[in-house]
Amino acid sequence: MATDEPGGQTMSKHLYLEMISKHFEKLPENDRNFFSYGPMYLGGNAGLAGLVANSFWRRALNVTQGHIVSSLPMATLPFLTTVALYNVAVSSPLIMGDVNCPTCVVTRGFLVGVVGGGVYPLLLALPVSAGLAARYNTAPMPERGNIMRHWIKVSRPIVKRMAFVFVLQGFFGSYLASRHFDTYLKLLKLMDISYEDLRD
Repeated sequence: MATDEPGGQTMSKHLYLEMISKHFEKLPENDRNFFSYGPMYLGGNAGLAGLVANSFWRRALNVTQGHIVSSLPMATLPFLTTVALYNVAVSSPLIMGDVNCPTCVVTRGFLVGVVGGGVYPLLLALPVSAGLAARYNTAPMPERGNIMRHWIKVSRPIVKRMAFVFVLQGFFGSYLASRHFDTYLKLLKLMDISYEDLRD
């Protein structure tokens, strides 16, 4: 990103990042902490969503074995994936000045919340639970040529139960992105950079 300084000179990306880092420390502690650790809360919710999805799939497939083995990746992978997705899609572009549109930022936060914190855990839980069901013969497996139809039929009630999780994650992702955009505006103000100039 290159932006204009108050005197009309162009600021290099390197200088801009130095200024961001310097002025970030001047923000109130609550803003700094929320910007730094907010994605982890979203990731924590994604981990819980993974455990919920795992529980739904296990019940649907009558799996009682391997509870710890299946729960560990279902809590860990959605957490790590959601935090990484949020940082790549929202935090980094925002702090680098690559995205200056509040609607874009909130939309990105919403999508990360729904996809990383809802859809991904649901899809991840399927092969984990299906593998255990096949290993311990707790539920009939689909025949060849009928695989897609079988899993769609089994997953419909689970998707309906997970709908609330999707909405909750989308809302939290949007809220987090909105708060981060507010922090970004405070940074610009500390740096004496006009948001309107960046938009132009």
